[in-house]
Amino acid sequence: MGLFGIFNKKKKETLDKGLERTQQSFFSKITKAVAGKSKVDDDVLDNLEEVLITSDVGIETTLKIIERIQERVARDKYVTTSELNGILREEIASLLAENNTNDNEDWDLPTDHKPYVILVVGVNGVGKTTTIGKLAYQFKQAGKKVYLGAADTFRAAAVEQLCIWGERVGVPVIKQQMGSDPASVAFDTLTSAKANQADVVLIDTAGRLHNKVGLMNELKKVKDVMKKVLPDAPDEVMLVLDGSTGQNAFEQAKQFSAVTNITSMAITKLDGTAKGGVVIGISDQLKVPVKYIGLGEGMEDLQLFNKQQFVDSLFGEK
Repeated sequence: MGLFGIFNKKKKETLDKGLERTQQSFFSKITKAVAGKSKVDDDVLDNLEEVLITSDVGIETTLKIIERIQERVARDKYVTTSELNGILREEIASLLAENNTNDNEDWDLPTDHKPYVILVVGVNGVGKTTTIGKLAYQFKQAGKKVYLGAADTFRAAAVEQLCIWGERVGVPVIKQQMGSDPASVAFDTLTSAKANQADVVLIDTAGRLHNKVGLMNELKKVKDVMKKVLPDAPDEVMLVLDGSTGQNAFEQAKQFSAVTNITSMAITKLDGTAKGGVVIGISDQLKVPVKYIGLGEGMEDLQLFNKQQFVDSLFGEK
């Protein structure tokens, strides 16, 4: 069994509840899009295009989905509106399959080296530090030795928040004075984690995008310093995005991917919004796998992303 266990019934219920607003909004729009129509024609496809765009799937991904449905309609000659949900579901599932290497439902830490180092990036306010805290909790529950690094040294509140999570979860937090060099914090964290044979390290970083050059230089310096301790570090660069911001999350993802090599994403706050479609668009446009989704405040409400279960919940399948 993997680190976070198989996708069980309780997790599916949490996912269904977390995507409830998105699912209800999505289907009320689709119902209106096909009202009075028996056949999928140009009018229905135009309406469906609007549904997907207003559901925060994104323009480019929407056009890709519509084009695929048009090809199926042309090939099959006659497609009824009652078949549309099934076709749309298949095409969305297909897109997610193309952009995620696996379902992550049985993911585990690599066994060839430790610690496994995750550098966490994202703008302030997206739930970055909370996501780190929840990940630390779940890693610890799985029996792993966890270290946290407070490298967001530009905000005293960020360091304080991470320390609170460290105490709550019961894992050590490596920190320095406010305004210290983030790379120095990362160095100290990895040095301590390596000496104490930690299994996993989570490094928090500053969430400033107003100066892209500064951010790029800072992240590069952090990575370079990490390699002095562990040549392969970081193993993962995870971007945390707030799903409730819809298209703003798209823009943040594009900007961060322009300044550093993002290898995975965590999309938070999906339970409080009808903008869950953003998961589809961001995954498609960035070609970076969504690894975690946040569906509530609880420690267990950060889940490994399972694309099949996500599509099932989006389309209301129990």
